[in-house]
Amino acid sequence: MGEVVATVKLMPESPDVDLEQMKIDAQNAVTEDAELHKIDEEPIAFGLVALNVMFIVDDGEGGTEIVEEKLAKIPNVTSVEVMDVRRLM
Repeated sequence: MGEVVATVKLMPESPDVDLEQMKIDAQNAVTEDAELHKIDEEPIAFGLVALNVMFIVDDGEGGTEIVEEKLAKIPNVTSVEVMDVRRLM
């Protein structure tokens, strides 16, 4: 069994959300079940900034679902969208 690298976009409720706290919460959610690679900010519009969380997980049953569920429970996150999944060689 190999590993995959996944990128998940976290959309905050509003431009007023504390992104630094969201990053800390995302790090805590990911590191329990996966290896965090990086978190990037992506400007959306009108001051709204999404977080792109990239992490590595085992390529097994369920894949990224466990991490997605934990990221969705972060306060002030309105949506979690898988943007990319690639197998590591």
